[in-house]
Amino acid sequence: MQRISIFSSAVRAIEAGSGGFYHLSCPKHVMKIPLRKLYQPSARHFTCYSLQHRTLLNVSGQDVSSFLQGLITNDMTLLEEDSRGAMYAHILNVQGRTLYDILIYSLKGSPNGLNGVLLECDTSVQDSIMKLLKLYKIRRKVSFSLCPSLSLWALLPQKENGALEKPEVTAADKVLVLEKDPRTELMGWRMIISGQENPHEIISACRQDKTEDYHKHRYEIGLPEGVKDLPPGETLPLESNLVYMQGISFSKGCYIGQELTARTHHTGVIRKRLMPVLTSAPAEELTSGASLENEGGKPVGKYRSGLHMLGLGLVRLAHAKETLKMKTSDSAVVSVQANVPEWWPKNGKDNLNHKV
Repeated sequence: MQRISIFSSAVRAIEAGSGGFYHLSCPKHVMKIPLRKLYQPSARHFTCYSLQHRTLLNVSGQDVSSFLQGLITNDMTLLEEDSRGAMYAHILNVQGRTLYDILIYSLKGSPNGLNGVLLECDTSVQDSIMKLLKLYKIRRKVSFSLCPSLSLWALLPQKENGALEKPEVTAADKVLVLEKDPRTELMGWRMIISGQENPHEIISACRQDKTEDYHKHRYEIGLPEGVKDLPPGETLPLESNLVYMQGISFSKGCYIGQELTARTHHTGVIRKRLMPVLTSAPAEELTSGASLENEGGKPVGKYRSGLHMLGLGLVRLAHAKETLKMKTSDSAVVSVQANVPEWWPKNGKDNLNHKV
């Protein structure tokens, strides 16, 4: 936890323009005031972010559940539970590599006539996903349509440890979906409303902020989203922490790419994982896929993507505690420090000290 605290403090210092150094000193008259009392928002105060980089598809028809059950890594029957309204999953190729990361929202009891489920995906691959769904439809009684009239929002609590508090809704009839983000409580809530509605008129205590800060939050906690973080056909779902994000079922039966994934889980060792990294140069100067090396020059992973000096890297766990390095396109050397996210299970199978 100390290491996580140092990592977060360094991130905030860099974003504040301190060049990587942060100071704990302050004037004496300020020190007399407890810092938390200067501003202490209610747990129900949220910052809302418009997620225009994500698209919503409506999958409807009497065969929705059985159809998606054979395509995604998670178990569709979970959405039949009264307490579950959202689910995370990947769609894999036949080699067991991730094609698309998706969230699925149940529309049972929807007030506006929509039925089936809403499928959230990266906007840049919406046409590819539609094509894939139609390819596997065969004779299933399902239909697919884009939902341009709907807007997707992320609601992050302004107060630490406030994610479990549900946003206070003042106009429930205008909310199609309001569910906890199923990946981790650190990602707050997902809300779907009509594109014409203003979230300030629906959530009693929220302020809108730029989407860039939403991505900063993701990278700081090490949560991948979209094709930049999970390049289609290149990433393995278990190395991308799909288990940690409650995105896979190992008891549901067959689906595309299931064999390799299940075998790796039950008999293999996950030697590499996608982890949050802090770099000494901004992500705009770095190349996706660039090799990460240890001090001896041995390749121990790959840089994936990022924003400013935050990012994600696929790192061998045996070297996760070391200071790594990578080269920019003009051969400049950049230092890279990986971090173990606090939301990862504390008693997982992985051992960061194991030998490769």
